[in-house]
Amino acid sequence: MKNISLRAAAACGTALLVLGGSTVVATTATAADPVGLHISGTQLVEQDGTPFVARGVSHAHTWYTQETDRAVPAIRAAGANALRVVLSNGGRWTRNDAADVADVIELCRTNQLVCMLEVHDTTGYGEQSGAVTLDAAADYWVSLKPVLQGTEDFIQVNIGNEPYGNDDAVSAGWAADTAAAVRKLRAAGLRHNIVVDAPMWGQDWKGIMRDQAQTVAAADPDGNTLFSVHMYGVYAQASTITSYLDAFEAKGLPLVIGEFGYDHSDGNPDEATIMREAVERGIGYYGWSWSGNGGGVEYLDMVTAFDPARKTTWGTLIFDGVNGIRQTARTATFFSGATPTPTVSPTATPTVTPTPTVTPTVTPTAAPGPTATPTPGSGTACTARLTVANAWPGGFQASVDVTAGAGSIGGWTTTFSLPGGAAVAQGWSAAFSTTGSTVTATNAAWNGSLGAGRTVTYGFIGSGTAPTGTVPVTCR
Repeated sequence: MKNISLRAAAACGTALLVLGGSTVVATTATAADPVGLHISGTQLVEQDGTPFVARGVSHAHTWYTQETDRAVPAIRAAGANALRVVLSNGGRWTRNDAADVADVIELCRTNQLVCMLEVHDTTGYGEQSGAVTLDAAADYWVSLKPVLQGTEDFIQVNIGNEPYGNDDAVSAGWAADTAAAVRKLRAAGLRHNIVVDAPMWGQDWKGIMRDQAQTVAAADPDGNTLFSVHMYGVYAQASTITSYLDAFEAKGLPLVIGEFGYDHSDGNPDEATIMREAVERGIGYYGWSWSGNGGGVEYLDMVTAFDPARKTTWGTLIFDGVNGIRQTARTATFFSGATPTPTVSPTATPTVTPTPTVTPTVTPTAAPGPTATPTPGSGTACTARLTVANAWPGGFQASVDVTAGAGSIGGWTTTFSLPGGAAVAQGWSAAFSTTGSTVTATNAAWNGSLGAGRTVTYGFIGSGTAPTGTVPVTCR
């Protein structure tokens, strides 16, 4: 990746970028006079007011820096108008320094892609060991100001990926922490469109972002914050997808689907509905991910071993399918509508056996916020409570909160009974077994250890009639 002008800017602190023969300089425009991509109502629009609807994918740059030079033009050649780029602030992985980020920005510009840059080290804070705070991520963005200024027309700043796990107490700070991070970026003079991820592994598992997004939006003096939800296993029901999108539409707040897949270990997301609804509503979407997945989620690779000539089933679907990227993507008008000459030619040769070597941190569990008031169940070392989050004819969605008692625990098992004819159809964040109407759920490998008073949540989709009233849940 060659980028002389941006490297020079990084070295001397000068914020300028040569674009189309003219020099773009960071401005001191007010919120009423945006410098680039910005929010207008529920839409992301360009500086001249033209709506921009992202149709893109994620690329794991921080783990595969050696692949980025060929991955970015290949993604553009496959039809994308947008790209989400994984970066690290050095908290968990090797830090992507200013010169490296400048190179990525230049690749985005050259390939006429609107790029959303994100810090991945925040993933699962409060539950994932080593994860960093949103405040630490904000400091990283401020340090990159010299190479970011002047790129507001085609660069978005996604402060931190999936910034909280399922811990209720930690996720309760989402609005305050996110608002503080937004204010820090604005105080430093960054004018970019800011993207903020939901808590609960990015899935807004209990509707925290849905219900508190207005607080964060109001904290941005530029009024230029875009909210991002990630959709995996729990978004297997069309009704769950549409109700979540409806909620943001009703509140008049902008939303992007920052990640989604066509399958996952916690369930099978309804990618057809996700893509169709995004197209019909003019909402951007980013599929996870171009290549390099491991740890059991290799099926989320869109091409095998970063080879654009070896599209997988997922890659063919998202790029070439109905409501897919190639059919619906429109290049940002900032790039004058010109079509770049990509250096890689895409060839659709589906295969489903990728060979990645790095595991991205994607642990999705998501659900709309609860509509019932749960009641604690019995237990000594731990307690548990079941909440029905949503119900429809012939099915329902529920979650169970497990809370450690006065001492820490190394694992847990919960038991409860469902009404006659009801059953667990699919679940996540626990191992399920059923005997008659009795359901037993045991911790997953990653969420069994809880400190005193700490809470973890698992959930499931049920078939049959939803339980009503208080459902006793034992925990041991």
